[in-house]
Amino acid sequence: MKKSTNSTRKLVLASGVFDLVHYGHVYFLEEAKKAGGKDAHLLVVVARDKTVEKLKGKPPILQEEQRRAIVASLKPVDEAILGREEFNMNEELRQIAPDIVVVGYDQLQIEKQVLSVAKSEDLNIKVVRIGKFVASELDSSSKIRSKILGQ
Repeated sequence: MKKSTNSTRKLVLASGVFDLVHYGHVYFLEEAKKAGGKDAHLLVVVARDKTVEKLKGKPPILQEEQRRAIVASLKPVDEAILGREEFNMNEELRQIAPDIVVVGYDQLQIEKQVLSVAKSEDLNIKVVRIGKFVASELDSSSKIRSKILGQ
């Protein structure tokens, strides 16, 4: 979805791997939707399997289309798409043209990249960092994976 130039509806962009979806993911997406205000449209870009393997050094447990479908089914999400095969933040931001990009509490590098691209491309994009929800024993996909494997 590309935002309408005559609409007050905010387009909010969130992204991630979303492997083994847990409450932290749901919280992040709920807060992302709120960041856009009333009637916001939340578009979520789900990382491709190749991108995940490149960034994390191992493939995700669930395949990209399954992860995308799970994210699309979550209540706060209006639309979920797969990222580009060859990730290029400049192109993503130019094509999607979001009003707001939300990043997780631990995504300082992504926040810096978005702000840099927005400035260099003269894009009017607000970046909102979502805080961490109250920690629990299983507050990340890697912790869930370790518990299942008994590690």
